[in-house]
Amino acid sequence: MTTTLAVAGKGGVGKSTLAALLVHLLSSKKKLLLAVDADPNTNLDEKLGVKADTSVGAIREDLSKTMDSLPAGISKPEFITLRIQQAITEGDGFDLLVMGRQEGPGCYCYVNNLLRTILDNIARKYAFVVIDNEAGMEHLSRRTTRNVDVMFILSDPTRTGIMTAVRIKKLAEEMKLGVGKFVLVVNRSGGLPGSLGELASGGGFASLEPIPEDEALCQISEKGLSVADLPPSSPFRKAVERMVSSYT
Repeated sequence: MTTTLAVAGKGGVGKSTLAALLVHLLSSKKKLLLAVDADPNTNLDEKLGVKADTSVGAIREDLSKTMDSLPAGISKPEFITLRIQQAITEGDGFDLLVMGRQEGPGCYCYVNNLLRTILDNIARKYAFVVIDNEAGMEHLSRRTTRNVDVMFILSDPTRTGIMTAVRIKKLAEEMKLGVGKFVLVVNRSGGLPGSLGELASGGGFASLEPIPEDEALCQISEKGLSVADLPPSSPFRKAVERMVSSYT
């Protein structure tokens, strides 16, 4: 059985860093893990210390032009499955699949339907799937039929940030993404004071997880290191370890 965790939030709040550390910590369980970068502003590979050479978006664009001239003896689903498997980047204890940009003008319905089925079949082989989403969650709604066990919605400790997190939650509900539990994660904060706490409580989140400010994140970023290099004493790492223990 696959446990699917999704990370969402507006840009600049540490979403990809959280997703990367979830991947790193879950990979220590020695179970098959697939990380999915579903944000067109791709940088999850950098956070994980690997380099992705292609994306599902690039494959889709190519297939839209070559679908009628496939090699003899191979079906379209088999060919797409092969291309997707070749696009998976192997890391230390995890695999990474980059979704890439959304489609351009033209009809992609047939290719998209095949991609949805194939991506779901690939994901079933893993014990954990961690998805780093764009704020609009287009890839979740259009690229998979999988339910999400836990969606971590990341915010900064501001009124605008909390309101954005609440809107993202409502959007996920309207899109019927099948999310089992919504968790509000407030980065760079020890908690939410007064009116911010009330605003968050009114959002209907299952729980709230504060993550303290952590200078170690700036240090590893400046040195070009990955989240795997965060020391055990890192407040960010300790907070995410607590989340992994609570929700997986």
